[in-house]
Amino acid sequence: MLLVYRLPIKTIVSLVAITTFCYVRPSVQYTHARDSACVRQSPRKTPVYKYPSQINCQVTEFAGTKMEAPYSEKLRSEFLQVLRSRRCGEVPLCVELGKPVTNPMYQETPRPLFSKTMESCPKEKIKNFKEQLREENFYLITEAGEQGRLPVLILSLKEENNVRRPAIVFLHSTNKCKEWLRPLLEAYASRGYVAVAIDSRYHGERANKFTAYQEALISSWKKGDTMPFIFDTVWDLIKLADYLTTQRKDIDPSKLGITGESLGGMHAWFGAFADTRYSVVVPIIGVQGFRWAVDNDKWQARVDSIKPVFEEACIDLGKKKIDKEVVEKVWNRIAPGLASQFDSPYTVPTIFPRPLLIVNGAEDPRCPIAGLKTPLLATEKAYKDAQCPEKFKLVVQEGIGHQMTPFMVKEASDWLDKFLK
Repeated sequence: MLLVYRLPIKTIVSLVAITTFCYVRPSVQYTHARDSACVRQSPRKTPVYKYPSQINCQVTEFAGTKMEAPYSEKLRSEFLQVLRSRRCGEVPLCVELGKPVTNPMYQETPRPLFSKTMESCPKEKIKNFKEQLREENFYLITEAGEQGRLPVLILSLKEENNVRRPAIVFLHSTNKCKEWLRPLLEAYASRGYVAVAIDSRYHGERANKFTAYQEALISSWKKGDTMPFIFDTVWDLIKLADYLTTQRKDIDPSKLGITGESLGGMHAWFGAFADTRYSVVVPIIGVQGFRWAVDNDKWQARVDSIKPVFEEACIDLGKKKIDKEVVEKVWNRIAPGLASQFDSPYTVPTIFPRPLLIVNGAEDPRCPIAGLKTPLLATEKAYKDAQCPEKFKLVVQEGIGHQMTPFMVKEASDWLDKFLK
């Protein structure tokens, strides 16, 4: 059973340690915000976020001061500089034709065959729907090198007129691929959206073997020349936004949503932080506090999802077992700033004033709710200062761990419809 409490975030923060809940905030219309995401500046020096001992002063710093646009732009610029620091080479944006994938790559066993959760997404009943569906498969060149070839799948209804429609980018979880998201794409396409999915780095068509992603993470630790965990795919999302908002006559560039599950939820979070053209944002079981997890010895579940790179680092550092030091060094190496200046307390609030729905499970060990206390307070303050508190909503489903559920899919669907239709 779902228990729903309509409470202020400050009240929920005080309840985190003693109860589970599903939090729902009413919401109304949004205002699209857009600015440049391509400015180079030197990184600022930011103190490491210390949740346990400094939570009061940090809440004062972030929740007591307006999260103004110059701060957001500066932090975004610093993040983009980090992304550019490990590019193979920037190239002109171009498209190469592709074809449907008949045997998708899944880097897990047993191979997933069907998702009741995906199939639960609200769908319009359309006669001869398959015949009315337009499918596009192509590659977007986002940078030089093999991984700069971004596979894209787009589903939409065939239309004779040239009406611009809202579009949504869907992002898959670890070890899956864009084809796994097809039930969601079809459901949203039936409702008039241009539904877009991609393969993240070293997944799907970008994986040449079953262990491609894990090997890429280990290589990143060893060489420090790539960022396959989250950041490199965020670069692709910036280039994808370039394409969707400037080269598509069927898409309304002011109505571009982004959502994803687990790793895809992290991609949605950071993609929206990095590029304000993503105007409605729904990360599902993705938002978490990386610094908080390290400081509070709650890093194990997240580490287990990509354990080989931590095991390799453990050996390289002469450790007998993975510990806090190993975890911190790996994050700093493969995703610089992930557990410091680009962690959730800093980056999630910068998504304001765009509509933001965060969906998590109350018992999720990879995204512990306790680790979201400070970012939630800061984000609520940012939206309140921008006079649009109704555009920020947190949903926590009771009794659910690291799992996307039909309830979450419905909440995401309602939010996207509310602000994109």
